[in-house]
Amino acid sequence: MTRSGYHKRLLDAVTTDFAVLRGHPQPFGVSNLGGVVNFALFSRHATALNLVLYRPGDSEPLVEFPFDPKLNRTGDVWHMGLQGLVPGFEYGYRAARTSSELSPVHRFDAQQVLLDPYARAVSGPSLWRAAPRRASREGSWRGLLVEDDFDWGLDQPLNHHLADSVIYELHIRGFTRHSSSRVTNPGSFSGVIEKIPYLQELGVTAVELLPVTEFDESDNYRKNPMTGEPLRNFWGYHPLSFFAPKAAYAVAMHAGAQVREFKEMVKALHAAGIEVILDMVFNHTGEGNEEGLTVSFRGLDNSIYYIVDPQSGAYANYSGCGNTVNCNNPVVRDLIIDALCYWVTEMHVDGFRFDLASILGRGSNGQVLTNPPLLERIAGNPVLANTKLIAEAWDAAGLYQVGTFPNFGRWAEWNGKFRDDIRRFVHGDLGMVPVLATRLSGSSDLYQQSGRAPYHSINFVTSHDGFTLSDLVSYNVKHNEANGEYNADGDNNNFSFNHGIEGETAEPVIQALRERQVRNFATLLILAHGVPMLLAGDEMGRSQKGNNNAWCQDNDISWVDWGKLDSNRGLLQFFRRLIAFRQLNDLLRPRQFEGEENGERRLTWHGRALNKPDWSEESQSLGMHLQGRSGETEIYLIANAAAEPVDFALPPADMKAPWRRFVDTSLPTTPAGPEPGQESPLTCQQSYRVQEHSVVVLVR
Repeated sequence: MTRSGYHKRLLDAVTTDFAVLRGHPQPFGVSNLGGVVNFALFSRHATALNLVLYRPGDSEPLVEFPFDPKLNRTGDVWHMGLQGLVPGFEYGYRAARTSSELSPVHRFDAQQVLLDPYARAVSGPSLWRAAPRRASREGSWRGLLVEDDFDWGLDQPLNHHLADSVIYELHIRGFTRHSSSRVTNPGSFSGVIEKIPYLQELGVTAVELLPVTEFDESDNYRKNPMTGEPLRNFWGYHPLSFFAPKAAYAVAMHAGAQVREFKEMVKALHAAGIEVILDMVFNHTGEGNEEGLTVSFRGLDNSIYYIVDPQSGAYANYSGCGNTVNCNNPVVRDLIIDALCYWVTEMHVDGFRFDLASILGRGSNGQVLTNPPLLERIAGNPVLANTKLIAEAWDAAGLYQVGTFPNFGRWAEWNGKFRDDIRRFVHGDLGMVPVLATRLSGSSDLYQQSGRAPYHSINFVTSHDGFTLSDLVSYNVKHNEANGEYNADGDNNNFSFNHGIEGETAEPVIQALRERQVRNFATLLILAHGVPMLLAGDEMGRSQKGNNNAWCQDNDISWVDWGKLDSNRGLLQFFRRLIAFRQLNDLLRPRQFEGEENGERRLTWHGRALNKPDWSEESQSLGMHLQGRSGETEIYLIANAAAEPVDFALPPADMKAPWRRFVDTSLPTTPAGPEPGQESPLTCQQSYRVQEHSVVVLVR
């Protein structure tokens, strides 16, 4: 029977002839236990609960089943089994609490149909999916019973070593939504599959996906003040579910298509040798503050799932998004662990980046915990033993833990200090040479003392949050007027520079200098010790027109314009060759810090004269010489941020093995540049002139 025929049979079925059983309290969510569909839900403070069933798309319930508190409850878990229920049905819960036991921390409403926190797929309103069920946005999101018959074959998480990784951060919709992408299904999981050959050509080893769990893209009520067009929640950092892939990223409209198509994308990426890292948001939800919608957690057990004031019921807001998840409550810890294990075991993902991860280390009163049990449990969970764990080690309340994040020997971090320090050096700030050396060699000041390695530093210069690389060298200040917040949103401390003219320009001298600075950033990022993370589109000169907080821009500002490849093919090949060079040379991917490898690797620093680095406040140039075992390629990287050329002495070489130039960012990029191992020799040269604002890489 076809899927459409199956759903017609389901829709035409006129039956409520279900056998109702006691059910089991575990596992949470919906599961098939011996032919019985089992429902299990936590709610400590509810005194009454109903299971509500819908046929697909119906606005009114087909049937409701009340839970018997004596028969269908074990401890704080409500459970029920149903026979005769088939995939395709939608479901939700009504939770209530007697009026005599009301409290400001509880938000029970017996009229509200609530989403299961463990739902594996969600049905609800969607602008992008043309699913307009909007009679009441509260109660519009429901769990879906879906078939689980996907054939993974031999697929499993790839488990590349983190040190060998090159991460590419992308947005599912933004990556292929632009018409220039020329994919069959723009803005979808399927669209990413069509771009796998491009990702392979670039050479990245992992894609880091902005949030893919269900969210409401229309929960932004502002308009673009310049065009009058509605603004959207484009990035998706307001989750309604921790388990369910966003339905709007699927092509097919049948129930559960989002689960199948996500799996198809993962399987295809794995077949190409590319890992999948998910950006997970556990620090807050899309239910917002006291004025927000009630969708799930708030109506099921508000005081358990959120950090709330016990007297007023007001939400703590360490996330800057209206609420803060009570991450270290034992029940919530289990929920988060279960979600992570689900994504690894059932969806085969390879790792996670945790948004505002410092919140995961706060206690029930918001206090910063010394040994947060959630972070320890994630690090020690046996199912997650090979899973990449990457923390955004700060929150919106001023807690900044880069280098001090509770890591338990496992956690890597987005290195925000690498971003800022590399920007400041390239910008030409004084006093940055010692800091540059530390960042290029893996940020030992941040990670060595805690027993971690250089690869625990996720190095980046740009990300979704901030300027693109092109904008970083084209704007002195942010230009976020289109966001409808009077340019008050977004970071003001960007360490950017427009090189003489704000924004786009046809002035050839400025264009050439900007292009050189982009190459400088790319070279320092990709060849530094640690793990480089690239922002999708930087390798082809993507611009957001100076917007450094494009979270609400579902348009050309956020979409990758693939037409830029035509005019920036040389830049793409520059990125590709740098990545290939990194992957060919173990010296650039150390497992340990300098001095911990029994003499197998030697790193020395140089100034204009060999072995004499200039660490002074006025210095703006530095040489890094990497030597390994006999027969390995030697690498000599020289960075000059000064406004005048600098002559650097070269380490001794001979006619049989002369120094060869791999990169000189002062030279224009061309698609036909040298491949690793095919560089032109610098015969008899004892020094090299490094032009102003340039980075040079020599090999022998």
